[in-house]
Amino acid sequence: MIWTLTRALLALAFLIPALPSAADEVLVYFGTYTNAKSKSKGIYLSKLDLAKGTLSAPTLAGEIANPSFLSIAPSKKFIYAIGEVDNFQGKKGGVISAFSIETDHTLKLINQQSTVGTGPCFVTVDNNGRNALVANYGGGSVAAFPIDAAGKLNEASAFVQHAGKVALPKRQQGPHAHSINLDRANRFAFAADLGLDKIFVYKFNPEMGSLAPNDPPAAKIADGSGPRHFAFSPDGRHAYLINEIAMSMTAFNYDGEKGVLTETQTISTLPEGEKVIPAFSTAHVEVHPSGKFLYGSNRGHNTIVAYSIDQATGKLTLIGHVPSGGKTPRNFGVDPTGQYLLAAHQDSNNVVVFKIDQTTGALTNTGASIEVGAAVCVKFLKE
Repeated sequence: MIWTLTRALLALAFLIPALPSAADEVLVYFGTYTNAKSKSKGIYLSKLDLAKGTLSAPTLAGEIANPSFLSIAPSKKFIYAIGEVDNFQGKKGGVISAFSIETDHTLKLINQQSTVGTGPCFVTVDNNGRNALVANYGGGSVAAFPIDAAGKLNEASAFVQHAGKVALPKRQQGPHAHSINLDRANRFAFAADLGLDKIFVYKFNPEMGSLAPNDPPAAKIADGSGPRHFAFSPDGRHAYLINEIAMSMTAFNYDGEKGVLTETQTISTLPEGEKVIPAFSTAHVEVHPSGKFLYGSNRGHNTIVAYSIDQATGKLTLIGHVPSGGKTPRNFGVDPTGQYLLAAHQDSNNVVVFKIDQTTGALTNTGASIEVGAAVCVKFLKE
């Protein structure tokens, strides 16, 4: 009797479909531009099914104006968003907003602070979750904001105004800080300035939230390159910079004790023989979690470029290019498991899923996509 009942229960178990596990899904938050054309209202949320490579229909997680770039705190309890607005509380400048991530994964506004400078475009939270660092493109400056235990942003504890000569007055005009990133040790901050063709390097004190010039204070990039986004390899020994104007990728060796970058290679992000034209510009760069591959996005050309990384030298070898699946791939993200790349398109209002070959690093369009108005940032949260 017991044996018969056991067999019946086992048979029934095979007939009941298994419920999806949280381990099989990754949350994805999308930053957007909010305007009448995009119909976007703020930060959107979707779920990436790791087994199927599909995205759930996006839902509005937090309503806010122009949250163009996001950063998730290491605690996974808070999200910080840049707001590309002209004025905040009656003063010229952008805004940074702090949100708590609720149990249903929606976002609740905690507070906001002025970014001090104009035209903010990038935010990152330090490795301890104690400071948010901001790059102001319009004003050509960077700033740091202490974060308390409840996720609240305090007023800026550091502000640095960039200054210097430009190579292309009509294109670069002046200082334009486009990103700010930290090394693995949380000791140095790296601000790529599109206008000045430099990566400014700062000694970072997470206790004080301070930024002090390193020695040397910057890594110089070729004139007219237009440094934009910057990424470290997982082991922290190498770093990569995508250059917006020159359509190029620069590789560096990194001395973590001194905070010094040494350029080892600069190569094109375009196919061999293809010329840079004014309609083209690069956008984002990201290293695969394995450290074996590097990806970059080409706007106008509307492709994602893939490289393999030499594990000893950090140098790059071209894998190839794939159409991004939309118009103006401003940002993309590789999921934490390294299986998929999600390309977000500002001007075609869609996010496209690519499968990553774990051996070669090559990308294949899965055919899966969702509509997100003016999608310009992709951030993953694996619970």
